[in-house]
Amino acid sequence: MTTALFYVFGATALAAALLAVTRKNAVASAIWLIVMFFGLAANYVLMEAWFVAVVQVLVYAGAIMVLFLFVIMLLDLRTEVLESTAAPRLPAVGVIAALLFLVGGGIAVHSASLDPGPDPQTGEARQAAALFPDEVATGPEIEGTAENIGGEIFGKWILAFEVTSVLLLGAILGAVILTKRRLT
Repeated sequence: MTTALFYVFGATALAAALLAVTRKNAVASAIWLIVMFFGLAANYVLMEAWFVAVVQVLVYAGAIMVLFLFVIMLLDLRTEVLESTAAPRLPAVGVIAALLFLVGGGIAVHSASLDPGPDPQTGEARQAAALFPDEVATGPEIEGTAENIGGEIFGKWILAFEVTSVLLLGAILGAVILTKRRLT
């Protein structure tokens, strides 16, 4: 039953993500993005990652999407303005980007099923992490507390955390530049 729900919520998240990037209306895209966030949160619940599921709903589906909708409505993008400033359409570039994304996803799924080698602490052979929650290899129980997650984020994953913060800063600066150009 859990695997079936995992597939249903995963398919819902994937379909909502595709709808979010294919809508012409920015508000409709944002609403589909919220649906995608809830699909991801449901999968986190199925994997018993309660803290991550709550953060997904509160931070992303809540606060971030309110910010996105506020900015979308503040910019008040009209169709005629968008058409006058639209870049030339390059459908071939979109197809190539989609194919590269699918190849990258296939490589990621394939590498997730490979043997990760021995456990560095015990030296014993480990099983590869399964792709589905019912088949996840058992290991030492790790509590999903905020303290443990914070320790992982600011310890082992600090580089990824900082790269993400730089990307968000770039997105904020881009939004400010686009808004200033529109106002002048």
